[in-house]
Amino acid sequence: MSHPEPEYDVIVVGGGPAGSSTAGLLAQEGHRVLLLEREKFPRYHIGESLISGVTLTLDALGVRERMAELRFQVKHGGSLLWGADQTAPWSFRFREIRDARFDYSWQVRRAEFDAMLLDRARELGVLVVEGATVRGPLTDGDRIVGVSYQFRGEADPVDARAAIVVDASGQQRWLGRHFGLVSWHDDLRNMATWSYYAGALRYPGDHEGDLLVESRSHGWLWYAPLSPTLTGIGYVTPSDRFAESGLPPEQLLEKQIAESNEVSWLTAGARRVDVYRTARDWSYACSQFSGPGWVLVGDAAAFIDPLLSSGVSLAMRGALSLSRAVHEALAAPEKERHLMQVYEDRYRDFLAALLDLIRFFYDGAHGRDELHLRAQAIVDPDRLMPPKISFVSLLSGLARGDETLDTAPRAAIDRPPGAI
Repeated sequence: MSHPEPEYDVIVVGGGPAGSSTAGLLAQEGHRVLLLEREKFPRYHIGESLISGVTLTLDALGVRERMAELRFQVKHGGSLLWGADQTAPWSFRFREIRDARFDYSWQVRRAEFDAMLLDRARELGVLVVEGATVRGPLTDGDRIVGVSYQFRGEADPVDARAAIVVDASGQQRWLGRHFGLVSWHDDLRNMATWSYYAGALRYPGDHEGDLLVESRSHGWLWYAPLSPTLTGIGYVTPSDRFAESGLPPEQLLEKQIAESNEVSWLTAGARRVDVYRTARDWSYACSQFSGPGWVLVGDAAAFIDPLLSSGVSLAMRGALSLSRAVHEALAAPEKERHLMQVYEDRYRDFLAALLDLIRFFYDGAHGRDELHLRAQAIVDPDRLMPPKISFVSLLSGLARGDETLDTAPRAAIDRPPGAI
């Protein structure tokens, strides 16, 4: 295999949504970008429900129209059956924040969505190398100046150098593990089991694409309409509760579906059409998001919980913010440390807001009005807007408007040490 050039402005490790977005946006600014991806796309990935804040990055990449071409299920909001009152679901609409840019989002098939983003990065000028495993960083003193990687099937490693290395390796957490930065949220050590079903019912009108979340006594179910005929359904529960159940994951999922109030009737005529899948212990944050010559983005930096469907959208919003910071740092290297710190502070600020609301959700006893008020306390303590608007803004990924993850300087964030 012919080897790429050895020198770049930026090397991005990982070709998922965070990596392909960061790389594409930087190439769009004229930078020489190398992206290294271990897998060969398209490939399966969970995390199919997007929130509307993702449209900022899609628009910046110029790919919003491709979402329609790929016929992804449009999602106008979500429905929840949560808390003590299990009589009927309640819902929210993205359009309630009254900004037409964020009226809707999508349920996506990640293999196609991620491949589309990676193809767009190529179109914008990124050199994408698939089947490349990163073996370690190259260093000059305490600064990372590149990476050593290996092509699949080849014995000898290849070195590539860059002014900045971006770790977008997802839950592989390449640099987080290398530097020992990963800190787990022990109260959110959960497991999930899920599969895909044909023939499940849909809500009417613009609720057709809603992600339904239904609380259970020791966890919650998700119900994600991916197309007119295909639905992803999963169950999340604390890892110790799963062990106590004594059931294999597939039996636990089917038991929870059968005993549920809402998902059970929606799936009465459905049949499973895929294998059962599982994941566990995913909630963490790295103690540091950047250092000399390197920076983390997306799941490589932190992942909270699938409950609010924020993972992909937060990763792509982070990519938009980071690309601006890196672009400025390449032009003015003396500002690199400051720009990366502002990026990290903004990222942690929003992560902390999500973590606060998720922990409040998991208390289990809180209903709709209490959740709205909690969201207001998090993002609008001066009560300048109705509580539900605060809730919808946070669940849209726009907790403080579309400037949430911008890198413009602002007052220091008052956050308890170790909060996220």
